[in-house]
Amino acid sequence: MILYSMCVAWNWEYDADFVNLLESALISRGLSLLQITPGNFEDMMCSLSRNELAFRVFYDRASDSDPGFTPLIRWAGDHAAHCINHHETARRTWDKTAMHQTLIHAGLYTPYGIILPSYDEQPELSHIDLNPLGERFTIKPAHGGGGEGVVNDATTMKEVQNARKLFPADKYLLQSHIDPIRLGNHMAWFRVLYCSGQIYPCWWDNSTHIYTILSCEDKNLYNLSPLIDMTATVARLSSLDIFSTEIAITVDGTFVVVDFVNDQIDLRLKSKARDGVPDTVVQDIAARTALLAAENSGDPSVYQTT
Repeated sequence: MILYSMCVAWNWEYDADFVNLLESALISRGLSLLQITPGNFEDMMCSLSRNELAFRVFYDRASDSDPGFTPLIRWAGDHAAHCINHHETARRTWDKTAMHQTLIHAGLYTPYGIILPSYDEQPELSHIDLNPLGERFTIKPAHGGGGEGVVNDATTMKEVQNARKLFPADKYLLQSHIDPIRLGNHMAWFRVLYCSGQIYPCWWDNSTHIYTILSCEDKNLYNLSPLIDMTATVARLSSLDIFSTEIAITVDGTFVVVDFVNDQIDLRLKSKARDGVPDTVVQDIAARTALLAAENSGDPSVYQTT
């Protein structure tokens, strides 16, 4: 049997740079990487089922867009020593309505929200007071990512009903619109990435999706340490190894978790894509992901960072 230190399942062409960085980080620790893609999926599953190969750590970056990878998810759940963002753990974070309630109960601020049942469950809604949402609000299906099904700047119940019909089996979350304050040259909207205990706060333009690393000077100047504390709380509540969250500061100075948990984060390099993640952040996430593999390799000599 060939035993790999780690396996990554991926199917998005723009993940290639991250996977290459991950493989280099693993090799530097004397570890190995098995890549499973749509092109070799069937062969790899046959080899796994015949006990011809195995792996200790698994990172799934494919099944969210291709359910054909589900058999691999099951195999990893039964055999791998550690699954990064374990499927069952991640599933609990996919429901925005549930995470909305979880964060509030933990003492974090979120936009004012109204949870609606699925259209299939209750096609016609009794009177709902939309006034607390303000003049504009966002309509989000409870599940799904990448903005699919999201309606921004909604104002009427008719828009809510039309949106509910797009994913009739799903619950919906209505969120009040957040207008962040301006701090220096930036709007106070942040996308914060997390990987295995390390937190990477970035200014993030929610219109252009451009990242800018938050400097220590800005963090101190604008008293932005709550970004770290809040992301650490989200990490504790979600139990995920790698994710991102979005936090904005309102005109009254309140830090609000706007987009709760994204566990399949876009790791395109900023040097390759205008709206990509800063290269140094992606490189460090690759290194820390490799360290996760090292910690589960059974060989203490590879635990040290390089």
